[in-house]
Amino acid sequence: MRAAHRPVFLTPEAFLAEEARSHVRHEYVDGDIRAMTGATVQHARVVRRLLTRLDAKLRRPCEALANDVLVHVSAARAYYYPDLVVSCTETPGDSRVIAAPVLVVEVLSDSTEATDRLEKRHNYRSVPSVQAILIVAQDRRYVELDRREPDGGWTRETLTDEGSLDLPGLDVTLDLDDIYAG
Repeated sequence: MRAAHRPVFLTPEAFLAEEARSHVRHEYVDGDIRAMTGATVQHARVVRRLLTRLDAKLRRPCEALANDVLVHVSAARAYYYPDLVVSCTETPGDSRVIAAPVLVVEVLSDSTEATDRLEKRHNYRSVPSVQAILIVAQDRRYVELDRREPDGGWTRETLTDEGSLDLPGLDVTLDLDDIYAG
């Protein structure tokens, strides 16, 4: 008879140490380790367009980073790899973890859409520095911008076909054509 498989619980510190040695990216949520899947070419194109357009429009010290940096969500005991993140402060300590993200972007795919829209969106809202969360479809012109209001509440703006978004905390306007050109 085989023994039942028991998941191994890792502390956040142990996760970060293991992740530094891993050839595969993982996300961490309250001890649960999740391997990251690869992206489609269209997904990669959308991320690249966002990265280049945003980085060109940002004023220093703000910078846009894609794919390979973690965002720590302490309220959820989580570490996520967003598709893109914008930070305007130096990151102390572990250089793989963004300490104070201002904007977090998730590009939807079939395998991650539910997690991106529900769990991650909810958890990113708990990060005090996050001013905006951008959810972007890869297969059609569709973008949702969740914006933190001065009272701490959140509003959502949805764009399809055409239009532009003012990104709070960054003094940047992003057109749908910036994301979906070509």
